[in-house]
Amino acid sequence: MDWLPSWCTAHLGAAPAAVLFERRSLSEVAGLRLADGREVVVKAREDDGRAAACVAAQTALAERGFPCPRPLTPATTVGKLAVHAEEFRPGGVLFPGDTPDVAVRYAAVFAQVMAELTSVAVPPPLPNPRWARWDHADPGLWPSLGFLDSRDQSVVPAVVTETAVRARKRLLAADLPCVLGHADFEAQNLRWRDGEIWAVDDWDSLAWQPEAALAGAASGAFANATPPTLAPIESSAAFLAAYQEFRKRRFSPEEQEIAWAAGLWPALHNARWEALHGDRPVCGDAVRSQAAGRLRRAGA
Repeated sequence: MDWLPSWCTAHLGAAPAAVLFERRSLSEVAGLRLADGREVVVKAREDDGRAAACVAAQTALAERGFPCPRPLTPATTVGKLAVHAEEFRPGGVLFPGDTPDVAVRYAAVFAQVMAELTSVAVPPPLPNPRWARWDHADPGLWPSLGFLDSRDQSVVPAVVTETAVRARKRLLAADLPCVLGHADFEAQNLRWRDGEIWAVDDWDSLAWQPEAALAGAASGAFANATPPTLAPIESSAAFLAAYQEFRKRRFSPEEQEIAWAAGLWPALHNARWEALHGDRPVCGDAVRSQAAGRLRRAGA
């Protein structure tokens, strides 16, 4: 990121003096110590029109005291990138496990996230993140992503494709209002301290979808670290039941089905990714073993 020193000087008032860490995935992330002693995190990702709303929502939550890093700048544009800085919030540990009791702990945090976001007014952060983009308008089953579409699609297992067709058909048939929610609610994006949530990260991954779909996706993905997989059915059921209790509202029969259909979609995206990259089929095996039970609950 050759532009980083001048960007920091212009937007943070000091140049970087040391690099604390660097990560590159869907975005580029750098932890920096500035010349004035402050420690910050700078995030850069492809500017697809989502960043401004995501950073604004994160700012609103941080200002209320929600446990997430506080943005220090709005989203800015550097070439084709959307860039912002946020406070460095170190500490905390992952909370591993995918059992029903762990699912309830995660459901409590997700209910808090969703409750806080109900009063945040930002433009819908569209398009939705690609692993949650079952609602795309592109031709074909999957959202158009050139770097995936250019690979040999015949290697994707039939069970993955067939399950995706059925799950997406059920999701698109729903007539439910959309809300703002976190679409990458995974163990790797949360840190805990003394048994309490310390930080929720990855606010770049907000989405605009029905609440049941967002909760359903979280119920399948909450235990994900590396590599991602799909939580056991009984744990997803515990997550969804607890989420409704914490939110003090019951899902309608349609919402229940949408939650189960949406719980499959991120795992299906990941299973396709595994196949197209020749990776070990962690999600693929989970989809193979759980597809029938989840589709039945989805009414698909």
